[in-house]
Amino acid sequence: MGLRVVVLDPLPMFRHGAEAVLSTAGHAVDAPGDVLAWARHRRDGVVLLSLLTDTDWELLERLSDESVVVALLDGGPPADGARAVWAGAAGVVPRGATAQALLRAVEATADGQAVLPAAVVTALATGPPAPPPMLTPVQLSWLRQLSTGSTVAQLAGRAGYSEREMFRLLKALYREMGVDDRIRAILRAQEFGWLSG
Repeated sequence: MGLRVVVLDPLPMFRHGAEAVLSTAGHAVDAPGDVLAWARHRRDGVVLLSLLTDTDWELLERLSDESVVVALLDGGPPADGARAVWAGAAGVVPRGATAQALLRAVEATADGQAVLPAAVVTALATGPPAPPPMLTPVQLSWLRQLSTGSTVAQLAGRAGYSEREMFRLLKALYREMGVDDRIRAILRAQEFGWLSG
């Protein structure tokens, strides 16, 4: 007997392709208007969820209490796969996986097995990320401004520092965050949820 599956992805071509693979294998594919209600009603279902936005990550946490979730990741570091497991995903599959790999992951996960790329297993073995450093409200403001496209010169002008001093302060901030540059600092701040304030 086949599984009941929902595929959540913003790209219709991807979603329809995954649905076709699952249907061809004998699984019933649903398209509920409210996936949380569907998951509460159908505890034996599997949800394939592409994790592309913060909203997707929030949905993963809510769905994982109700249903088996296979996270689909679009590249990114293995730590993203580990984060998905910590957030409740029962399996992790690259979004660009072959049809056979996707089907194998869904069926194995529904059968109670964890399907994870080897790099994700390694990331899980190293443990959860270190707790975030304690940043000041001013430092958080700098990160938010940088994330919206402000230049270091603009940031220095607003903060009342010379551009050279601002570079020095930002370099110290990045070091405190455990990163080397602005891009990684912004990504880390996003990961900790600091940019939505």
